[in-house]
Amino acid sequence: MSNKLELWGGNDLIAQAAIDAGCRFFAGYPITPSSEIAEQLARKLPKVGGIFMQMEDEIASMGAIIGASLAGEKAMTATSGPGFSLKQENLGYACISETPCVIVDVMRGGPSTGLPTAPSQSDLMQVRWGTHGDHEIIAVTPAFMDEIYSETIRAFNLSEKFRIPVIILLDEILGHLHEGVQLPDPGSLEIVDRTKPTVPPEEYLPFDDRFGDVPPMANFFEGYRFHITGLSHGKSGFPTTDVEEVDAIQMRRQRKIIGNTDQILSNHEYHLDDAEIAVVAFGSVGRSAIDAIDEARKQGIKVGLLRPLTIWPFPEKRVLEIAKQVKKIIVPEMSLGQLILEVQRAANGNADIVGVQEVGGQLIRPREILAKLQEVI
Repeated sequence: MSNKLELWGGNDLIAQAAIDAGCRFFAGYPITPSSEIAEQLARKLPKVGGIFMQMEDEIASMGAIIGASLAGEKAMTATSGPGFSLKQENLGYACISETPCVIVDVMRGGPSTGLPTAPSQSDLMQVRWGTHGDHEIIAVTPAFMDEIYSETIRAFNLSEKFRIPVIILLDEILGHLHEGVQLPDPGSLEIVDRTKPTVPPEEYLPFDDRFGDVPPMANFFEGYRFHITGLSHGKSGFPTTDVEEVDAIQMRRQRKIIGNTDQILSNHEYHLDDAEIAVVAFGSVGRSAIDAIDEARKQGIKVGLLRPLTIWPFPEKRVLEIAKQVKKIIVPEMSLGQLILEVQRAANGNADIVGVQEVGGQLIRPREILAKLQEVI
């Protein structure tokens, strides 16, 4: 870790972390409040031999990073809610073709054009279920500058390790917040690259489960000829409607994520050991929750926090454990209630679930969470 404290903005830090993670291709389209990511990468990528492309729209941006990834580059795009909606069809293509890539969604108020310069957390379910069909997804939700850096690195590592799109989910506040942070020496980072095939090109199958639930991935232009399609396919990559073959590859794609949650899930827990009330929150609202809990503890209220750093897959086992420990769970979120539904599902009736919602385009402040804690004790 460097001893130098530097002032960074959230969006700027994502751009730097992406480069440090090995990203060498970015395709995007400007949209508030994520545009600074593209702006920074337009400056920085050419200096490290990378490529920046401003595309004609968000649909093309998603297609471009899929193509770049298939050609062997670590690739990223960035957007906000309306642009993320446009990416959904190609996001599904990345899921079925098991193409590693990273998508940043800096959330703003919606629906439609909504509140372009104001924060929201209402993309949560779009991130999980926006693209059609059964699929798994990974989404990380940092809240502090050091986490924005480290979770961006982790997003690229998870994407490469599991051959899956990974979403970095911020809100407008975090994208534009500036704080001091000590960045690690890039040479000290653990960087994961996709597993390459060891078989001769004539024996290579792009979705071969002989090597586990995450098949080795060859790059185009390296001597391997293989087929990629958005249709249901078998091990060879060519389309099939064979029921058993389609079922097998679909279940493998699910299994590679839900069977490895111990390597994917990450949470920040705060004062949960003796808690009688819990708060579950993420992103900038998670920061407010920490301040509220500190004040509540001074007042003798035994409350703790679960702040998921991985929001998808959802940490349902941990939520269930907490629900069996506490009497009530408070869920503050900048939406009319998306996170709260997952908490209710995971808690399975073991605790009362109480929401604190805000959709007017402002942060839920510590005093609002504290007031709800005082109300429910």
